[in-house]
Amino acid sequence: MLSTILVANRGEIAARIIRTIHDMGLTAVAVYADQDLNSPAVALADQAYALGGSTLADTYLNGDRILEIATKVGADAIHPGYGFLSEVPAFADAVAEAGIAWIGPAGATITQLGDKIGARRTAVAAGVSPVPGTNDPVESMEEIRAFAADYGFPIVAKRSDGGGGRGIVILRTDADIDEFEARHAGTGGDLGAYFLEKFIESARHIETQCMADTHGGFAVVTTRDCSVQRRNQKLIEEAPAPFLPEGVEETVTAWSEALFRQTDYVGLGTCEFLLDSDGSVYFLEVNPRLQVEHTVSEEVTGLDLVAEQIRIASGEAISEVPTVRGHSIELRITSEDPGADLIPTAGTITELEWPSGHGVRVETGVRVGDVVSPDFDSMIAKLIITAGDRETAIRRSLRALKELTIAGIATPKDLLADILRHPAFAEDFSVGTRWMETQYLPNADLPQPFTGAPTADDASDRRCFVAEIDGRRRQISLPAEFFAFAGATVGAARPQQPRRTSGRNGSAAAGTAAVAADGVMSAPIQAIVVRISVEVGQEVKKGDVLLVLESMKMEKYVHAPCDGTVAEIYVTPAQNVPAHTPLIRLEEDR
Repeated sequence: MLSTILVANRGEIAARIIRTIHDMGLTAVAVYADQDLNSPAVALADQAYALGGSTLADTYLNGDRILEIATKVGADAIHPGYGFLSEVPAFADAVAEAGIAWIGPAGATITQLGDKIGARRTAVAAGVSPVPGTNDPVESMEEIRAFAADYGFPIVAKRSDGGGGRGIVILRTDADIDEFEARHAGTGGDLGAYFLEKFIESARHIETQCMADTHGGFAVVTTRDCSVQRRNQKLIEEAPAPFLPEGVEETVTAWSEALFRQTDYVGLGTCEFLLDSDGSVYFLEVNPRLQVEHTVSEEVTGLDLVAEQIRIASGEAISEVPTVRGHSIELRITSEDPGADLIPTAGTITELEWPSGHGVRVETGVRVGDVVSPDFDSMIAKLIITAGDRETAIRRSLRALKELTIAGIATPKDLLADILRHPAFAEDFSVGTRWMETQYLPNADLPQPFTGAPTADDASDRRCFVAEIDGRRRQISLPAEFFAFAGATVGAARPQQPRRTSGRNGSAAAGTAAVAADGVMSAPIQAIVVRISVEVGQEVKKGDVLLVLESMKMEKYVHAPCDGTVAEIYVTPAQNVPAHTPLIRLEEDR
């Protein structure tokens, strides 16, 4: 058995892994960026070491530094969690070469599955059917146009190194292809990073939680459904996958084992599939790591999947999988603003109270007073709700969301509750991966964009207090000025609940770069600069793509607002930019 495990991650997943390490009587070592010095995960660890920086490159993506710390403390294993270095084969190989156990599949396995083109080829070799598409990189725009002619619109271009929604471009018309060509003009070999698939409009996203050991043992722990998505980012996950047509579970189970056998997979992993509305099943990808939603599989089986990972890495056999019992739902609590197209927000958590009671599990990495930084992922917690059946799990989830109190940042708490109540989710489950964007959000009443906690002199600030009226307990909210005039202060200040209004307020502003009078264009949201498509001195036309930002794994294009010349560029590729950061200055043609 391993004894000392370094957790190469942060936040809620680092805390979750450390707890299991302690449950097993082992020693947990944390590493941290400057921002995470006082985080709950770091406090939980037996030892914690600074990575020495605040950027991703200097910290959680700095494999050399992490290995240096692991060697220094005598760690005999590294657990990468998810994200960051968890799917980097070179790092997995480096860990193994250093004589340290890597808690995950081998680098060679990650290589076969991590690249999406490679994964498609692997699936075909294993006798598994991927979505109709190409198994080789795109070589020209003519190839894209020919593919559209053969399969019909819509089609989708995907980056082979993408994931979680990153690098996905849906092409519905010839004009979309023309725009795609314009975006990638002058990018050299960048076009070759894409492959093509027929776009499945109304598919469900189902997956299998799998595990395999060095003794030839393999098991599917449970199925899951992750169809409630926004920008290809999951919001709600559940196990087991409900309302599967006859034969589908058997198909995905057999395909999952074939994929694991084909790649000599050892460890935990998730095989993901699309279930079309006509009942067809297609392979999507394999995630060679622990998934965010692994918790729901744990809740309905009683297994600790992190403990299984550690046992597998120690050379032990996988546990026998218990019979699935009940139903479990995971709700992702993120620092995202439903009133502004669910863009990530930053701020200080001023009030926080988690739900509790039977069947409620909370996985989090934040506390009251913590600053939610734009530098890392926007997920701050997961609520995992389990009950004897799906209907009860939904009711219990609504109760848990009602009990949840969080102030100082925007979250989708109320949005999640509304989805849980929706007949398409709660009753017949007519939900696909595009349901939120095409059916739910266009008809939803969304709040005004979040502007932060109101101040005492803000006319919209309110005071809340409890009173008993006619023998019934009531909570009363009154404008702050009422108490100012009365010369009294009653209760504590709480942020006003945003006014509800129809339409998707703020969504246009959320994706549009601000342009100052001097021609300086600023970032509309916190994002990473993915690509700069122009050079200083270059003449551009209105609508030309100047640069590409990425936020929540979704690319956003900054277009020229007018004809002009690029005068200055203030940012560089891979730079993390907060909202309102100057990006580029354009001199308008006169």
